[in-house]
This record gives sequence, structure tokens and C-alpha cells, in this order.
Amino acid sequence: MEDNANYKPFLKAMSGVDPVQARRFAAAKALEIGWGGISKVSNLTGLARKTIDKGIQELENEDELKPPDRLRKPGGGRKKAENKDPTLMSDLEEIMNESTSGDPMSLLKWTYKSTYAIADELQLKGHDVSHDTVRRLLKEDGYSLQANKKTLEGKSVPERDSQFRYINMQAAKSIDKGDPVISVDAKKKESIGDFKNSGRTWRQIGDPEEVNVYDFPSLSIGSAIPYGIYDPKRNDGLVNVGKSHNTAEFAVESIRQWWNLVGKHHYAECKNLLICADGGGSNGSRNRSWKFFLQDLADEIGITITVCHFPPGTSKWNKIEHCMFSFISMNWRGRPLASYETIIKLIGATKTKKGLRVQARLDERDYETGKKISDENMAQLKIILHEVYPLWNYSIEPRTNSKTSRIIE
Repeated sequence: MEDNANYKPFLKAMSGVDPVQARRFAAAKALEIGWGGISKVSNLTGLARKTIDKGIQELENEDELKPPDRLRKPGGGRKKAENKDPTLMSDLEEIMNESTSGDPMSLLKWTYKSTYAIADELQLKGHDVSHDTVRRLLKEDGYSLQANKKTLEGKSVPERDSQFRYINMQAAKSIDKGDPVISVDAKKKESIGDFKNSGRTWRQIGDPEEVNVYDFPSLSIGSAIPYGIYDPKRNDGLVNVGKSHNTAEFAVESIRQWWNLVGKHHYAECKNLLICADGGGSNGSRNRSWKFFLQDLADEIGITITVCHFPPGTSKWNKIEHCMFSFISMNWRGRPLASYETIIKLIGATKTKKGLRVQARLDERDYETGKKISDENMAQLKIILHEVYPLWNYSIEPRTNSKTSRIIE
């Protein structure tokens, strides 16, 4: 055994066999070597000495040489880490919630943390897991390795990671207090009519649904602008489908509808509403109209509204993208959005095995674009800037409240 090259045929024969054949083959080689054979075969193959001993006993007992009905006893084999550790999956989910992104048009998810970093965090929480176990659990939960893709919406800012941590901290505090946390965004504008919709759906062979050859805007009935509000704690949401323009007024009206239809019934005693939004668009951090109409909403519902914006170029990290919009897209794939009634029904029928439920309503209002908010109007707003990245984090208090201005840490 001193020269391992002499045992290449033996090692080659060992590969690709089941555990029973392997231990018997190793046992035969150990008997062939004679004195010290068990130790030498164990060092060469990595099999435990007691495994080779068991193989020798089987070779010496002819009755045990018949193929077993199964390789292991019922319940035998190493138990999976998640079965031995009941809190492993919940802690892993908590870690991934801080760093998960996804494609809003599919079910793919990904994270910016490596499996080594995730395993280290789990070990700090008292879990005995390796990066290989983390990789397996992530794949089973729908994560996949992703190559670089040109989808960045802007330059990455150095404050990105710390802003993510701040958003997660604010969300955790709000949930602990029983206050609502919502993720908001506008989905891609859809043309209403007999147009091809990406994807496939089950139909009788040779009976595809016929749609227009061309997607000319002149052939459409109109446009649908789905603005979504997603509650991560309750795993449900509302989509307000507009017909005119995606303005700040429309965005705030969508949140108002969520509050009136859902929020106030589940969070009647809340003191604060936390909104997690993208940094641009109708709910952008620099959009004066967004803040102006949020002030009206705060005055109306009588609670403080806190807004945390995602940094530029990170909209895909917004939970609504991969927790709600992706499933809506999956639900209506391959079906032409022929009417507003169709789109409302398809959104409302969106459900998942994890309990996601979505309501949808049609907003008939015509929202005017180009509204200007003057400096005088802005001066009347009761905006409280947070100490951490005040451009992205701020609270708007009801003006009927007598609280004095302050800086939130």
C-alpha cells in the first residue's frame, strides 16, 4: 500500500458502487493484504475501520452475502440539519430577508451574501451548519446562482448597505410595536386589449387564444397602471389599477385606499405607518408632490407616516417586487389583458402556497400631470428628517398634532 499508484484499479472499482458493495470490496482487499490490511484500506478509501470490519463479517458469513432489501434500516442515515435544529429555517429566513432580491417577472431570488457569510451568521446564532448546508437550503427555497446582468438602474452609492440595515431596523421596530409596514411600488404599465402576453397557459391542443398581430397603441382600449401595496407581516396586499397617469397623487391615493380597505381594520391602534419605497418615480425621495399628498393623508388618518427609500439602483430589493408582483405576473402569463375587468380578476385571483392574498380595485380618476408644489406649500408640511440619511428617511406628522419638531435618531 506504500505506493498508492498500485491500487488505482482498486480505487476505480470502488467508485460508483453502493455502500454495501463498497464495504465488502474493501473488506476483501483488507483480507488479501493480511496483517494491517484494515488500517491500510481505511486510510486509502476513507472508510471507517468498523465499516470494513462489518464487511469482513459479512464475507465470512455466507448468509449475509445476499443483497439486502434496502441499504439502510428505516430511519437510518444522517438527519438533515433543518430536522435536527427546529429554529434553523426561521433564523435563515430572517437573515435572508435582510439581503434578498429577486426578478419581479419570475420566481427567481438571489442574495448579495455568500454562503460562507450566511453560515457564519447562523453559527453566531448557535447553529452548527456549514456553507454546503446553506447552499442546499437556499436552492431548496428557490434561490439560484446568478451571473452578472445589465439591470442596474443607477450608480451604486456607498451608503447602500447601511441604508438597507436602517430600513430593516425601522421595519423590525414597527412590527414589534404592532404598527404596519408596507412595501409600495408601481408595476409596469400594461396595454389593455387583445395583445400577446408573454408566457404560456394550458389550453386544448390546436386551440391557442388568438390575439392581435401588432401591438399598436391605437388598438388598445387604454392603459392599466397597477400600483401595489404589500404588507410583509400579513403577506397580503392591494393593487390599485389606474387608468390615467402614474403621478404622486395617484401613488398616495393607492395607499389611502389600502388604509381604508385593509389597514385600519388590522392596525386600528397603530401610531405610525412605515412605507418602504423606491427612490424615484411617483414615490421618489425628491418628489415634492409625494410628500405634499402624504401630508394630506397623515392629516386625514391622524397617524405619523414614516418613509424609508431604497438607494438609487436598488429597486429590485423592494419586497413587493419578488413577494407580490412576481406572482401576479406568473398568474396572468399567457393570457391577454383584454379588459380592465380581466386584469382586476387576474390580480385578485393571485394566491401562493405560503398564503399570499391580493385584492384589486379599479381607479377611475383622471390624475393630472405636471402639478407644481411651491416653496410656500412645502413650508407648511410637518416633515421630520431622520438623522440617518435624511434625504431617504423622514416622517410626516399630522398637522393637527401638537407635537414639536424633532430629529429622529
